[in-house]
Amino acid sequence: MTQTDYHLPALSPPRAMLRACKRAIFRWKTVDTAGAKLTGGQLLMRSLVVRRMLARELLGADEKQIGVLLPPSNGAVVVNAALALDRRVAVNLNYSVTEAVMNACVRKAGIRHVLTSRKVVDKLDMKIDAEVVCLEDLRDKATLADKALGALGAYATPSALLERRLGLHTTSMDDLLTVIFTSGSTGEPKGVMLTHANIASNIDAMHRGIDLSKEDVILGILPFFHSFGYTVTLWTPLALDLSAVYHFSPLDARQIGKLSREHGATILLSTPTFLRSYMKRCNPEDFASLEVVVVGAEKLPISLSDSFEKKFGVRPVEGYGATELSPLVSVNVPACRSHTEGVDSREGSVGQPVCGVRARVVDPESREPLAQGEEGMLEITGPNLMLGYFDDAEKTAAVVHDGWYVTGDISVIDPEGFIHITGRLSRFSKIGGEMVPHVRVEEEIQRFLGDEEAEAVSAVVTAVPDARKGERLIVVHKAIDKSPDEIAAHLKAVGVPNLWIPGNDSYLLVDELPLLGSGKLDLKRLAEVAREHFAAGA
Repeated sequence: MTQTDYHLPALSPPRAMLRACKRAIFRWKTVDTAGAKLTGGQLLMRSLVVRRMLARELLGADEKQIGVLLPPSNGAVVVNAALALDRRVAVNLNYSVTEAVMNACVRKAGIRHVLTSRKVVDKLDMKIDAEVVCLEDLRDKATLADKALGALGAYATPSALLERRLGLHTTSMDDLLTVIFTSGSTGEPKGVMLTHANIASNIDAMHRGIDLSKEDVILGILPFFHSFGYTVTLWTPLALDLSAVYHFSPLDARQIGKLSREHGATILLSTPTFLRSYMKRCNPEDFASLEVVVVGAEKLPISLSDSFEKKFGVRPVEGYGATELSPLVSVNVPACRSHTEGVDSREGSVGQPVCGVRARVVDPESREPLAQGEEGMLEITGPNLMLGYFDDAEKTAAVVHDGWYVTGDISVIDPEGFIHITGRLSRFSKIGGEMVPHVRVEEEIQRFLGDEEAEAVSAVVTAVPDARKGERLIVVHKAIDKSPDEIAAHLKAVGVPNLWIPGNDSYLLVDELPLLGSGKLDLKRLAEVAREHFAAGA
């Protein structure tokens, strides 16, 4: 199939969910750490009950955006599904941010109610500028009529009739399904508006690319405030014939291994950082059923793939995405799921664009398309492109030009269409008039320190202003066993230009490197830490 042949799925994710739950009416659909298994029928029934209860007891008819502050769990799945079935917009809020950032997101999206649990409220100890509603307090609000109508809808009403009763037949694929706030790794969080069509196209791309079936079980460890978590581990199991196992934290390696072993997980979406933790703490039998491991957010070292495959018998592959792109753009297809005669996986790349998505490389300044194999700015277009940033036309216009999203990533596309990410525009410094890539220097330092085999990286490159050269590179690091002189000698030996090599006075020791809730490095905070230290002349 060519890109121009691509057609969007006919059903919105909520309508697809009705059909998927009815097909799995007596087959388990979701399970979480608490151990409660929900069949398709039970999941749909609970979603219908919660929908009626929220609409009657809490939410105003004019209330569109609803905050959700819950970790991955059956409860979070039911709440998100209930809001979608009521044609509202779930805004899953990031519980790892500061109170100020949380409230900025709440104000930006116009959220009046935040649905959460008492356990989350107690743990966060945060004052939120909205009415915070603990779901435990709503349990007694469910009437006999709510339960009876929920059961009738789930078990006895045909999907087409249920859609009409819920008004889902009037929903446009261009209507808003969710707002997801960007991680803020390089700036202030922005509210990304994703439509039914955006999420449906990504679900379809996963289905086609990885060849999903009802035998598949997704290990749902990514938070739903993260776009991969929302699209792939929340809505993909809801809309398709597969199941999901949820755990509230991707850091809890032993519990994740146990859940995978007990429920036969076949698909894991993760980051290289989390994989390193699983390598240390999980046993081979924990992941014996895994067939597909896809990682993103960071570069996947081949040595990590080798080690993970040696221990668990499955080789991780790399994918690529962005919140603004729903998020999936490209993925390498594991050999066990390949269903084409062509090459659909290439290590070192982030894969080929998924069905319906187009990629190109342009000159970062002129935006003129570059020839194949030339390095430049990666731009993406397709049905996964966001509607825009919530209430921010100016920032939307800054990143979407003529229907193409400017990713900020410097890339090369090879003759077979595989995308190779070579750097990020925000992770370059202009030193002495030359563009210096942080990632290239960082990777060489990490390789020298043995970070590719470690549980987590111990050194990251950022930059601070410099009066003489414009900027200078700074190595922010945890305790390491190499001196700046040894690192400089290694960089020189592997061919790194002298201009790129950090000086001996450009190292900053920290207890921990700042991370976002998604597991990615908090590049914004990293730069702030470096600027605060070196501005003080320490």
